[in-house]
Amino acid sequence: MFKKSGIMTGLAVLMIISGCGTKDQSVPASTQGSEQTNMNKPATNTVAGSLSFYTSQPEEDVTKLLAAYNKKFPDVKVETFRSGTEEVVAKVQAENQAGKIQADVLLVADAVTFEGLKKQDLLLAYKSPELNKIPKSLVDPDGMYAGTKIIATALAINTTKVKTVPTSWKVLSSAESKDNSIMPSPLYSGAAAYNVGVFTRTDGFGWDYLKGLKANNISVVKGNGAVLQAVAKGEKSYAMVVDYLVAREKAKGSPVELVYPSEGVPVITEPIGIMKKAANDKAAKSFVDFVLSDEGQKVASDIGYTPIREGITAPKGLKSSSEFKVLSSDISKLTEAREADKKEFIQLFGQ
Repeated sequence: MFKKSGIMTGLAVLMIISGCGTKDQSVPASTQGSEQTNMNKPATNTVAGSLSFYTSQPEEDVTKLLAAYNKKFPDVKVETFRSGTEEVVAKVQAENQAGKIQADVLLVADAVTFEGLKKQDLLLAYKSPELNKIPKSLVDPDGMYAGTKIIATALAINTTKVKTVPTSWKVLSSAESKDNSIMPSPLYSGAAAYNVGVFTRTDGFGWDYLKGLKANNISVVKGNGAVLQAVAKGEKSYAMVVDYLVAREKAKGSPVELVYPSEGVPVITEPIGIMKKAANDKAAKSFVDFVLSDEGQKVASDIGYTPIREGITAPKGLKSSSEFKVLSSDISKLTEAREADKKEFIQLFGQ
């Protein structure tokens, strides 16, 4: 379980307690309790048809995940839309306004995003049988979505340019990193939007910390991938970036190092959920089950993510959730404040 810093009330996460389903009146009284089980009955290998999957995962990772899923469910054709979390959700909202959301399954950066969709009543309730191995603190209490992995935002440095490894987030506002640091934009990255919400509500940081980054001329670019590449190429020496990208790049031989600052790190869980009006809810449930299963979590680890499922070890180069301090905040407050946070960020950084 997480070491908590601040209010870890609800890194909320998972799927769905279906409220539709009718009870068979012929069921004996002794078995009436099976109604809930039937509502949550997992999909079987007989599922088929098309499945529309919207995600913010990197394209290469999506390809590997779908290949593993299709080995088990070969008759499901998965059609994917991939972009940054904020753009994925903008597409969902536009489709909702038009009267028909095309996505069946959504997997994007953070619980705050799913909380917003939950408030709009856009998610289907489904309790996957795989939830018994997922930490309850990372499962939405109402069963609308669940985390799929542990992703921390940490520091990255270029080891050819930085000789003294920093231990604090304050390095990004210090003289040594002036004009030489970079971070992702919360207008594109869900993780970055979550980070802004957490940092500005954490003692010792607040908006003053962001103002310090601006005064230090930190660069703000579209996503975490672009941030990491800038450090790997030596264009920047310091970065605020998701941990798994740094570990991957280091494994390739790039001169980068991952640092988990002593104050703690914001963590997202890339939740997964089913849209309420999914055209193929049977395939959608099978996909959710697979992602959360032992097999699916091993795929996540092989790709390079810290799995969320208990009993699956983190890949080389990454820490498990018990090995670092987590910075967090009340999920409901982060949800309510997200748009206001982004507007304030725009005013500060001129994005």
